[in-house]
Amino acid sequence: MNSADRVQELGELELATLVCLVASQHCIVDADALDALDEAQYQLEAIASNIFGLSCATVDCSERLSVDDFSNAVLVESKDEDEPKHARSRAIDEPSYFSIDTVRPTATRHSRSVGRFNTSILDSRRVADVVIAKNLNITHHHVQIQALELIRGKRIFTRTAVHAAPKRFLFIALISSKTGGPLLSHLVRNPIQTELLQFDSTGLIETPYTDDPSQSFVNGKASGPTFNYPSSANETAQNGQHHTSSFLQNDIDELQSLAAAVRVTAEVRGYLHNVLTFLRAHRAVAGGVSATATRHLNLLVRALAPLHALSFVPPSLVALATRKVYSHRLVITAPENERSLQWGSSIEAVQELLDNVTVQDVIEEVLKTVEVPL
Repeated sequence: MNSADRVQELGELELATLVCLVASQHCIVDADALDALDEAQYQLEAIASNIFGLSCATVDCSERLSVDDFSNAVLVESKDEDEPKHARSRAIDEPSYFSIDTVRPTATRHSRSVGRFNTSILDSRRVADVVIAKNLNITHHHVQIQALELIRGKRIFTRTAVHAAPKRFLFIALISSKTGGPLLSHLVRNPIQTELLQFDSTGLIETPYTDDPSQSFVNGKASGPTFNYPSSANETAQNGQHHTSSFLQNDIDELQSLAAAVRVTAEVRGYLHNVLTFLRAHRAVAGGVSATATRHLNLLVRALAPLHALSFVPPSLVALATRKVYSHRLVITAPENERSLQWGSSIEAVQELLDNVTVQDVIEEVLKTVEVPL
């Protein structure tokens, strides 16, 4: 079974994770209620370990979470093969050739060397392959800045060491936009997509799909059932459950190679450019159509094509990627800042026009307005 066939078996969260790994970008998972965050957390943890074979660290953020607590929470214990060779080969009591302690008495040199090398070996933790920051939007902005540093610099500082993120690294901000404050603007611009999830008492509710292929990830059909993942690692071990459609490093590398070879015709490039122009010029949009967003849009359309078993980008994938990329970026303007007021429009009329207008409404209006190439 090839990768495109296995993609058909995946659900929304699995697909969102796979797309981010193929595009080497991060994402925001927005649950519709605060109670649904626990269910989403368990599913994401199981997806990371069972489907992709990645280590996972979950940070339960709160208003009292400190920067040090956040930095330590994203770290996991290193496996033997992950440790640097020189850290394993050097003995604890072996002095460094370049140490200035070599000119001092042996006892002093021995005691100081033990302390120095023991500290470096004890702090052999590493950043997890997948970091889930739960309730990141309610924590202090200093912690959010630390998360931004981890995303951009792919490293994190603790009091004893600097820990680099792995080559295949995914940061997931698990939030509920109906509770807490907004994320920092710079933090919002870095994730490639937002996955909007709805939960009820039985778990994740799959998004309804239509015959329009731009409404789903895969060929206009539902993205598959949501699997009942165990709620803990212990339950996983007891049941011996493992997802049949796992994606390992070789599979991700193959999809990345296919995405890099995807062709984008001049007509589709023009369509993409027109969508961005109409978004930027929409009277209800105050901002959010940035250069970073455009780069993420191009990355996402290329990453989606191999999942549909395509070697080119159709306009429907551009529409789908636009919904994913700009749903967390666009900013709705305030009535007093709407541009038509400069030419004499009534603020009461503008308020009535912008009343209850959402980002999703703007995106759908633009996609209906822009002419789709044949």
